[in-house]
Amino acid sequence: MPVPAPASAWAAWSPCTTRCVAHAAARVPASRAAGRAASFARTVVSALLRGRGIGEPATLRAHAAAVLDALDIRLEVIGGPLSVPGDTGTLVVANHISWLDILALLAVEPVTMLAKREVGGWPGVGPLVRRAGTLFIDRDSLRGLPDTVAAMSGQLRSGRSVMAFPQGATWCAGTGGRFRRATFQAALDAGAPVRPVSLEYVQHGAPTTVAAFVGEDDFGSSVRRILGAAGLTVRVRVREPLWALPGVDDRRALAARAQAAVCGAEMAVHG
Repeated sequence: MPVPAPASAWAAWSPCTTRCVAHAAARVPASRAAGRAASFARTVVSALLRGRGIGEPATLRAHAAAVLDALDIRLEVIGGPLSVPGDTGTLVVANHISWLDILALLAVEPVTMLAKREVGGWPGVGPLVRRAGTLFIDRDSLRGLPDTVAAMSGQLRSGRSVMAFPQGATWCAGTGGRFRRATFQAALDAGAPVRPVSLEYVQHGAPTTVAAFVGEDDFGSSVRRILGAAGLTVRVRVREPLWALPGVDDRRALAARAQAAVCGAEMAVHG
């Protein structure tokens, strides 16, 4: 059954459902999946025991990478770093496929994440992202959006880079949906560059939707599916930075330029 469109025109929406999600390779044996599950649990508990210390950049990066490793997910980074040298932080924007996107990007470079409020309540991952200083947004409330943009702009002015998923919803192949413009206003207000990043998941080199967290999927089902996935790799392509052109770029134009950079021709397209 397709996911119904949102009631308000500004709300993000994706047509993807769990029917979009499938393995692109044979599942690993149950014994291996169980071993991954145990390793995943140990790694998450170890991170939680760090308390507020998990927010220290080097620690956060190491734990994010350790969670991926526990799940036998290979991280492949093309380009980088995420932050652009300068007086301000960088607005990092990426396509959105899975909750694993957050871990992959933090394993590349710890930055302040902008995430929907539901992420803070997810088992294991929720406490980690909260302690990492994540900014949470209520995607069902337009009223709080100006405050969120102001908080992002303040972070950028202070020299702290901020990561956002401007599609506002997950897509099974990551390339659908229009980039929402509000987050780009933060970059304009702070005079900060935008770093487009493309995320893609493959199994033994073949595009896969197994990592997608879409529609009515729940966190537990997603974790179990990933525990059984063979040869899973998350590719992170760090694109050239974008600077707003004075007198030319408003947030609409900047969002369109970023989307064109993120959804490159080499990426699988949602169909």
